[in-house]
Amino acid sequence: MLPSLAVSLLYQDGNHAPFIESGLLLAVLGFAIWWPVREVRHDLRIREGFLVVTVCWIIACIGGALPLVLSPSPGLSFTDAMFETMSGLTTTGATVITSLDALPEGVLFHRQILCWLGGMGIVVLAIAVLPLLRIGGTQLIKAESSGPMKDRKMTPRVAETAKSLWLIYVGLTALCALAYWLAGMNLFDALGHSFSTLATAGFSTHDASFSYFNSLTIEVIAMVFMLAGAINFGLHVTAWRSASFRAYYRDIELRWFFWILAIVTSAVALSLWMADSLAGAYPGFFSALRASAFQVVSLMTTTGFVTADIALWPPFTGLLLMAIAIVGACAGSTTGGLKVIRLVVLVKMLMREFQRLVHPRGHFVVSLNDDLVDNRVLESIAVFFFIYIASLIVITGLIALTGVDLTTAGSAAIVSMGNVGPGLGTVSTSFIGFNDFATWVCTFAMLLGRLELFTMLILLTPAFWRE
Repeated sequence: MLPSLAVSLLYQDGNHAPFIESGLLLAVLGFAIWWPVREVRHDLRIREGFLVVTVCWIIACIGGALPLVLSPSPGLSFTDAMFETMSGLTTTGATVITSLDALPEGVLFHRQILCWLGGMGIVVLAIAVLPLLRIGGTQLIKAESSGPMKDRKMTPRVAETAKSLWLIYVGLTALCALAYWLAGMNLFDALGHSFSTLATAGFSTHDASFSYFNSLTIEVIAMVFMLAGAINFGLHVTAWRSASFRAYYRDIELRWFFWILAIVTSAVALSLWMADSLAGAYPGFFSALRASAFQVVSLMTTTGFVTADIALWPPFTGLLLMAIAIVGACAGSTTGGLKVIRLVVLVKMLMREFQRLVHPRGHFVVSLNDDLVDNRVLESIAVFFFIYIASLIVITGLIALTGVDLTTAGSAAIVSMGNVGPGLGTVSTSFIGFNDFATWVCTFAMLLGRLELFTMLILLTPAFWRE
């Protein structure tokens, strides 16, 4: 609460009381929880790891929601405040707030810093914690990128890895803020947008998002740092330590990521340029390419910044954009979605089955970056993919039960579970039209997708709670 309180006092927005009250309440509760067990010391095992990760995210969201409930502006209900905070911490970027330009600076900064803290929380979770829990293919992250991966306990090496990740993260954020400021943003906007850009979160300090600035330079800067946040931070650490870019171009996931970006950007640009329904909106191919490149990068990195209302684009482009939103970017990054590495493995598994059909007696393996992929990892990825798609269908159905049209319900499920932000239909700009039930479904979906499904779903099984 302290940074947001400082901003509120600095800008004299008259809204500092909610941060003081929230901070004091959380400090008292935290002290009351910590004091009885302050002398307890023992390592966490896998079972405790699942529970601690999930509970900590829920508690963080409740704490982050307090100022939004207590503040007269925006004066959200607890349901909407939980949605907004979950969206920030999971770097989703969906919102139920309108008239952002009229909000107090302290509240705006609070939303932005939620994204930034959640972004690094996700990276540490993906690189240092989830591999220990043996779920969902996170074992595919290279050992040199995550030192504690092979450990059975949550050891101090997790903290060592986290320090390196934080150093990279803070450095990139500072560079992004400086670039925005030099490109014409004021200091408040530059810092706020740098937080949500590196976190690939999508929250903005303006209702119009990046179309507010109408600057090609700012859009290019945003794309560069969205891509930086979408790359496996383990690669950033490896490249920094070796003072070489070799780790980037040797990584198969990163190569696939950029190929998909290039192909989809070209297809969307052609569609916008040739669309009769958008006659005059994009008079030249360059203007169509500019809009296409920004939105494709924004959605595939699951950031959610916008320069146009994609709901008005041709249905073909909407289909492509939702498809890449499902895929997401690289594992070990701040992005959501299935992750490109899982797509690569699934394609390689499919090709292996074709080879087996042609050569029944042959022995074929799946490899990544010249390393064989263990069959247990292949099985976990196949199961993850099945559960992910099944979860999307269930969440779509639950949202549709509230009377929402199927396009809106489906895209809301995709962008919530994928931690993307804007969708199609009535959620292309905000989720304010959803009732409380649909809002809670989306809130749950954001956390479910962010924690890689299994981390939460395993808590619902009786086997987890047996001794």
